[in-house]
Amino acid sequence: MAGMSPLFRRKGPAPQDRLVTLIGKPGCHLCEDAQVVVEKVCGDLGVPWERRDITEDPRLHDQYWEQIPVVLVDGKQHTFWRVDEERLRRELSGN
Repeated sequence: MAGMSPLFRRKGPAPQDRLVTLIGKPGCHLCEDAQVVVEKVCGDLGVPWERRDITEDPRLHDQYWEQIPVVLVDGKQHTFWRVDEERLRRELSGN
């Protein structure tokens, strides 16, 4: 709808319908740093998130062991190693 106000255009899923997944392992300092960013951004935006441990899931271990921490947004890889707060915020905000 070309004439519709930007206030009424839906950019994407509502925050509560998104899911951020942090894939890592215990004792990983980069994973701990990533969790701080994920908790902050998801908390600010009202987006649910979960943590997955590669030591408890052979499939995740085989897929991501060289990249942890890995952040998925709605099941798709968003980033790995270091999480950029502003980039994650933009992704989740639809901007």
